[in-house]
Amino acid sequence: MLAGAEAAVDNSPIKNKTMKNFLDALLAVLAGNAVYYLLMPHLPMAARHRLFKEDWGLLVDFAICTVIFAAVKYARRDEV
Repeated sequence: MLAGAEAAVDNSPIKNKTMKNFLDALLAVLAGNAVYYLLMPHLPMAARHRLFKEDWGLLVDFAICTVIFAAVKYARRDEV
């Protein structure tokens, strides 16, 4: 009986939604950082991120990741 209860928890809608949200965020961060690092040599110096600094480059990277995350969520809006 316990094994059946564990199986029910593993297939719960909450766990599936959490996993989808995690994978959406992971995809957005990985793709966003890849796009940022490909664009970085072409960006002005002010928009380039410096290691261990809070600067405009960090904001540009965050904006790219946010746009990709919104696009992924929009693309998956009809999934249940």
